[in-house]
Amino acid sequence: MSVEVTVRFAPNLKFQYVLRDEQVADRMVSGQWLDKQFVELGAEPLRPSGKVLIADKVLAVAHAAGQARFRDDADWGNDFARHAIGALGRGAISVDVDAMAITY
Repeated sequence: MSVEVTVRFAPNLKFQYVLRDEQVADRMVSGQWLDKQFVELGAEPLRPSGKVLIADKVLAVAHAAGQARFRDDADWGNDFARHAIGALGRGAISVDVDAMAITY
């Protein structure tokens, strides 16, 4: 089986990752990786309350990393994909940075 992550920055600019199930990180490890990236990249909470849901964290990390990070660092992009899937527990996700939305 495989899982898929698409990160879209514009209608014609997207990065697609297809991973085998065994490449998906554990939920706890994924949460820790996202927490670390959130801080290191200086991501901002999306909600005025400051509460950060897992889906919000995935979106905020993608936004803070920017398209250049996905384009220039394939290893980081793969890590993002395996941890986004691991944290959200879904078989496929689409992270639309331009629209600031995640769909499953």
